[in-house]
This record gives sequence, structure tokens and C-alpha cells, in this order.
Amino acid sequence: MYTGFSEVYDELMDNVDYEQWARDYAALMAGCGISRGRVCECACGTGSLTIPLQRLGYTMTGVDLSQDMLWIASQKAREAGVPIPFIRQDMRNLRLHRQMDAVLATCDGVNYLLTDADAMAFFTSALQALRPGGALLFDVSTPWKLQNTLGQQLFCEDREDVTYLWQNHYSEKTQQVSMRLCIFQRQPNGLYRRIDEEQKQRAHTAENLTFLLQEVGFTDVRVYGNTPPAPPRPDTQRWHFTARKPEEATEL
Repeated sequence: MYTGFSEVYDELMDNVDYEQWARDYAALMAGCGISRGRVCECACGTGSLTIPLQRLGYTMTGVDLSQDMLWIASQKAREAGVPIPFIRQDMRNLRLHRQMDAVLATCDGVNYLLTDADAMAFFTSALQALRPGGALLFDVSTPWKLQNTLGQQLFCEDREDVTYLWQNHYSEKTQQVSMRLCIFQRQPNGLYRRIDEEQKQRAHTAENLTFLLQEVGFTDVRVYGNTPPAPPRPDTQRWHFTARKPEEATEL
């Protein structure tokens, strides 16, 4: 996942306002009492959110499973003149040198955790990576979005240098959306390279995620709608979660 796709990811995500997204996360962290400090962003991708958060005063570490995405993130950080370590790790098994003030998982990172066991592994790992009183913050695409916006849909776009076909299928049985992307990238010689990508995301419910967070030891779990601090609505497409590690926590 995210191998050849990494080369066109930023171009296809150029409609996302990462600067505003970073400000929203900074506001959420401030609401948790974290206006500065050490922050680990899991599933950081090409660092499009990691870099602006570093500029806002946080000491960032980026973690992702895709070496290709991390390489691009490192290049972008170097060009931006911001020193950020990017580390290849599975977010379900974080191994950080120092405890963090906050752990983030942005842009659907938790949706890629397809089972309760995977989600609990990440939440447990994040709890252990946090200092007492620290916070876990993440966002997920909601079941409403996966079923009604993405599910059973075909998206197509023809750009100057990139053309893609994006076919989705939502399964009520598994509560997962399967996504197949066929991307054609124009090369310098005028020929096109074909990139095939398959992904799956799970439609986690807010109630179950809250239960799992509390089960591993998080407290003060809060859920916000599309734009925090707005509350969630029935047709909300993205939930934002915050959860706190108790000041005197017992490690699992």
C-alpha cells in the first residue's frame, strides 16, 4: 500500500487545506492543555500535516508504514528547512525514545485498522507512548461517509499529468469499503506509467471507538464533528476524537 501511489499522492490531495487542518489540531491539543511539546503523528504520509504543525511550535516526529511516503516526507521537510525525524513503524507497535505530549493519527489512519484488535493495539501503543496527562487525537471517516459518499461509487479525473479511476465497494457484512485505484502518470518522455492501488477502510462507530479507548485506559474521550469543536451530526463525514492518558496511569 502507498508504493507507486506515493509519487502522485500530494498532487491528488492538492485540494486539502493542511495549514487549516494543522491549526484545527493545534486548537484541539490546546484544549487538552498541550499548546507546545513533543508530538508523534502516526500514519503521517508525506508529512503534509507534520510540517505545518512543526512550524506552529510543536516538536514533531512522523511515523508511517510506507517507506516511500516517508522518503517524500523527509524531502519536503528538508526543503522546508524544518528538522523532523520520520520513522518507519507500525502504529500498532510504537517504539519511541521519549514519551510524547500527544499522539496523532490523521486523515483516516484509524480507518485502515480493520479489526477491534488492531484498533486496541494502536490505542494501547499510543497510551504507552504518552506521558501521564498526555493526549491521543485522531480523526476517522464516518460510517455515513463510507457508505453514502464513497461506497458503490466510481470517481474519475483527467488532469494534465495524472488520470485516475477510483472504484469503491462497501460491504454491510464486514463494514468495510474496498477501494481500487487505477492511476496513469505521465512520464517525461510522454508515455504513461500505470499504478494500481488497493485499499480497505473500516466504518468504525463512535460508540465502539469510545469503548475501546476506555477499555485500554484512556479517559475524557470526546468526539467532534467535521470542524472541531462543532458537535457531530447524523450526516457528519469526519469525526475528531480526543482522549487523555490519566495523570497516574497504570501501564498495560
